[in-house]
Amino acid sequence: MDPQLLNDIAVAAGMGLIGAVVFAAIGLVSGTDETTTLAPLTLLVVLLGVPPAGVFTFFLAGAVAKHMTHAVPTALLGIPGDTLATPLLQDANMLRKLGVPHIALRKMVSGAIVAAFVAVPLAVLFAVMLAPFGAAITKTAPWIFLAAALLIAYFSAGRWASVALLVPFVVVIIALQALTAKYEVKLSISYFLGIAIGPLIADLFTVIAPAGRQRMLRDQVRQFNLAPDVKGWSGYFPNPLKVMDRVQTRWTLITATISSATFVFSPVAMTVVLGELVGSRIKHAYHRLTTVLSARNGVTEATYIAEALIPLIAFGLPLSPVAAGPAAPLFNAPPRFTVDAATGQTHNLHNLLNHWEFLGYGMLAVLLAAVVSYPFAMNFARRAALFVSRRVSHEAIIATFVGLIIVISVWEGQLLGLLVILTMGLLGGLLSRNFGFNTGVQFMGYYTAVLSVPAIVRLF
Repeated sequence: MDPQLLNDIAVAAGMGLIGAVVFAAIGLVSGTDETTTLAPLTLLVVLLGVPPAGVFTFFLAGAVAKHMTHAVPTALLGIPGDTLATPLLQDANMLRKLGVPHIALRKMVSGAIVAAFVAVPLAVLFAVMLAPFGAAITKTAPWIFLAAALLIAYFSAGRWASVALLVPFVVVIIALQALTAKYEVKLSISYFLGIAIGPLIADLFTVIAPAGRQRMLRDQVRQFNLAPDVKGWSGYFPNPLKVMDRVQTRWTLITATISSATFVFSPVAMTVVLGELVGSRIKHAYHRLTTVLSARNGVTEATYIAEALIPLIAFGLPLSPVAAGPAAPLFNAPPRFTVDAATGQTHNLHNLLNHWEFLGYGMLAVLLAAVVSYPFAMNFARRAALFVSRRVSHEAIIATFVGLIIVISVWEGQLLGLLVILTMGLLGGLLSRNFGFNTGVQFMGYYTAVLSVPAIVRLF
């Protein structure tokens, strides 16, 4: 076998294992947003010079692992593990009230692992089918980004408000670009990171204000009740197809297939809509709750995988909320990976890996995530949730990511990089909190500013 291929496989396996372990742990911490955690660490891996196969498996294994363990705080503590766990919360809480949170957890995690193994080959297949149109799409990239931005904005929580807010948001980015250009500083990563941690920056500024601090005060410590753990299998690695019944397996496969074919809609919206579709087909209340949870957590996995892989393989352009958000370093991380603003030409994983490599390394990433996260969540979820809720400081985790982001921004643009992150973060965070103008729409706004606006200016 080719020594270079062996080396690439070894690097991919090593980075995939690291990604799975790190994000399996991060998924246990409630409220850790995917964009705020997955994107900066993937960007760090890219900038450290890790080979393309290693970058890809790190990201994908991390995403799959996180969307398994985010079920732990959601099911056991009644607080969403991350943004995509929010649509799962109501059904999970109902099962907690029935005294069976461990059942909710097992159904969710089993749905995730089944969907992940299905989503990778399907996403690669759909990407290969779309690839012949890649050249035409690349030429019209500025207009594709503009249309995608409007579409994603409309399907976000803000609807028409998000569509309207694209205009002032894009203007602010253009103004900041003009300001930094005067000092011969060209920034891209800083805009991306500012948008990623926007809600966090908005909260930090809110705490500084007396009125905001008063609203955030709590008069007592939040309490959680954990049910005793009940193990219903022998061995360390339970069979997910036995944890779910045939109906739940079938619906998980159907919804994973549907979400694997779509890549421009909000992942949260897909999770909600497909969950409602499943729930409307099942009459028995308890069976409906467990089946919907299995399918919905499967959709979170499949949607994330498809929205990252299809644009990456077919076009090399971040034409989905996930591609423009958490997966953005796979597309655009100067100086290693770039998307040319003038021509739409790319130099990123799209150019560095072929279809078979995406399939092979993608299945390797899912396998590593399954080996790390699935048995861990099934066997040690209660003890892990108890340890995290008692011993892990959320403030320390947030401070770690803030420190990492400050280092990267200063590396890229010194003081101007830091100021751009603060400006974009505060603006984006307030717009997200108050208008539903979420980070996926904001990332598309950034690409609209750097790709679409120059094309519009040239037209007129």
